[in-house]
Amino acid sequence: TREYRQQGLGSGVIVKRAGDTVYVLTNNHVAGQAEEISVKLADGRTFPATLVGSDERKDLALVSFQSADPVPVAELGDSDSLRVGDWVLAVGTPLGFHSTVTEGIVSALGRESLPGSGVAAFTDYIQTDAAINQGNSGGPLLNSEGEVIGVNTAIVPRRDSFSGERSFLGVGFAVPANLA
Repeated sequence: TREYRQQGLGSGVIVKRAGDTVYVLTNNHVAGQAEEISVKLADGRTFPATLVGSDERKDLALVSFQSADPVPVAELGDSDSLRVGDWVLAVGTPLGFHSTVTEGIVSALGRESLPGSGVAAFTDYIQTDAAINQGNSGGPLLNSEGEVIGVNTAIVPRRDSFSGERSFLGVGFAVPANLA
């Protein structure tokens, strides 16, 4: 039997620092089952990381790494203050393109995942039309003040019947920051 290693890619957001320990919030489907985790910052620095904990039902995970050097820590916002129509930004690494930002609006609040969609069965998603593609998972959804109001989690993709490629349809979901 051959042994295969699969490399994954996702995004995350630094939410806390305690001494030299830095905490990164991401999705469970990004880091929850990983045997090895590394965190690469926008400035190119890379750190070995460990899984602190995860929640499969809400598709959230927390990883940590050690650094005495300064790192940017995001400010968490109040996701309960969101309204449909509010402008948002989705940040992440879609398809390997680091530090990509897309804009959109909050399309709906309190969304449930659809049965059989592969999206965690959590029932309070923020729906947005900000482009969220493969690799954006775990990245922040920001309000107009630059505060993290959600964790990008999933999209409803369209699959090309010929090539099998998935493409974004303008329907993305994020776990609210207040829950995370």
